[in-house]
Amino acid sequence: MDKKDKCIVEGYTSWQKTTPGGTITSTGNAKEYKTGGWRAMKPIWDEEKCKNCMLCFPACPDSSILTKDKEMTGIDYDHCKGCGVCANVCPFGAISFVPEGEDK
Repeated sequence: MDKKDKCIVEGYTSWQKTTPGGTITSTGNAKEYKTGGWRAMKPIWDEEKCKNCMLCFPACPDSSILTKDKEMTGIDYDHCKGCGVCANVCPFGAISFVPEGEDK
């Protein structure tokens, strides 16, 4: 029996029939995939301590710092993966970093 027949007999799908990975079906769909569930640690924003220096905004690798009119308005927890970069770069201590499930 050749390799092709062995795959069919053992119930494997040949590589020619598998679904291609990494296929982009439409543009601008990253917002549809909520990746915040991967997080073990969570940033908490303290609006009173925040000076809107915006150092956190360009540092966030997930674009999870929410802004309006050049001021921070919150954190997008649907996409934040809890890396802690925002808390690390904040010179005013306006972003604390706590285990997921704790509010402060």
